[in-house]
Amino acid sequence: MKVVVDLSRCEGYAQCAFLAPEAFRMRGEEALMYDPNPDDARRDQVLRAAAACPVQAILVDQPEGRNVPAEASTS
Repeated sequence: MKVVVDLSRCEGYAQCAFLAPEAFRMRGEEALMYDPNPDDARRDQVLRAAAACPVQAILVDQPEGRNVPAEASTS
């Protein structure tokens, strides 16, 4: 799985960091750090974190090679 965060859209709400702390973490109050290739064992956490992003700044690339918007990933 590959994760890309549009840091120009990210507003630092940190919902992703609460839901998937191994993949997303805040540095300071506004800077998001993330793992672009999180372990597949964390897939559900990462998908929930992406879906919870209020500005939809997180894109998750599924192993089939297709991009799935976060809101569609959890259904």
